[in-house]
Amino acid sequence: MDLSYDPPEQFRTALDPLHEIVRREVGSDDFGSDDYLPGLKVLLQSMDYDPHFSAQGRRAAWGQVIGALKGRAQAIKSMRDNPGFDARSICSPVVITGVPRTGTTALHRLMAVDGRFQGLQTWLIASPMPRPPIDTWATYPEFQKTAAVLEARYAAAPQKRAAHFMAAEELHECCMLLWQSFVSNLWSCGWTAPSYDAWWQCQSEAAAYRHYYRCVQLIGSRSPDRRWLLKNPGHIENLDLLFAVFPDARVIQTHRDPAKAVPSLVSLLMQLHPLMEQGRTAQRAQLMLAREVAKWAHAVDKCDRVRERHPGQVLDVVHADFHGEPMRTLERIYAFIGMDIPGDVRAALVQRIEEKPELKHGVHRYNIADYGMTEDEAREPFGDYVQRFDLVETRP
Repeated sequence: MDLSYDPPEQFRTALDPLHEIVRREVGSDDFGSDDYLPGLKVLLQSMDYDPHFSAQGRRAAWGQVIGALKGRAQAIKSMRDNPGFDARSICSPVVITGVPRTGTTALHRLMAVDGRFQGLQTWLIASPMPRPPIDTWATYPEFQKTAAVLEARYAAAPQKRAAHFMAAEELHECCMLLWQSFVSNLWSCGWTAPSYDAWWQCQSEAAAYRHYYRCVQLIGSRSPDRRWLLKNPGHIENLDLLFAVFPDARVIQTHRDPAKAVPSLVSLLMQLHPLMEQGRTAQRAQLMLAREVAKWAHAVDKCDRVRERHPGQVLDVVHADFHGEPMRTLERIYAFIGMDIPGDVRAALVQRIEEKPELKHGVHRYNIADYGMTEDEAREPFGDYVQRFDLVETRP
């Protein structure tokens, strides 16, 4: 969290000061198309109305809004400063998606060992620009700022290291580019925001996907021939929009028992609640689980319908299979995306599997019973999805 900005007395009247802060820091008054403004205005209204911010939470929330708008302005400025960045289309990206906490991150970071892929590094998502040589990254103020913000986040909530570790130089999710358009599910995750959430559920994210595509082009413009490896659970909600910008994408959809995955997501999201808001912890956790179960059940259903129009472009990977036989799963994936696994890549993949780096920060523990719901109640909205993929595991 970024606590370096003093928040306004009222967020809803701070639209102009917000833009002025970003103009001053980025050195540009170009924010691209104004399709981001409706969502930003609703978000600022919601921030006055919905959450019970603590003083620290209020500062952190304001810092996140500034960061998202700053990232957008940085992207637009960099696009203008690098004419021709969009000269090449993005061909056949590999895109990992699925309900959150179904193994998308572990699979993404494992496949990133293969240097033939390129991805979206955390610091470049925050400040989109053509990716510089890796040995220069530490000299960039944008890299240093991202690293400092992440370190402050883990200092405030150490348990987040085990739940979902991030580093400035590692690959991150597409959603952090999508949220720069302010029509994003993410704005309902950091703090209580039901009025924004109600507005968001009635919107199209098409403009956000167009911005996202151009940012991916920008970041990879110096390596146009390297294949993209992307990841975002939210793509299952918008698989039609993903295929609109990446018509030849090869999508890997991960699956896990929603009675395990969704409570894990809620546990992760709730870890910052005491730092962002005052009180209402148990109530918010229960409301959040109900909301997330409904949201992801709807997303899975919508994804199924879109998949029918794109036969052969989506591969299913079950969480238990991936963890039980990771190399066999990778062999299936590489066959699906039309790539071989050379000996040196195979050795690097095996080494990472054996090292289990995701566990070095501890184990993320949670219990669905803490959120006022049973496992059967969490599965019910998903219909036959659990049975189709045989997702109920016998181990805890």
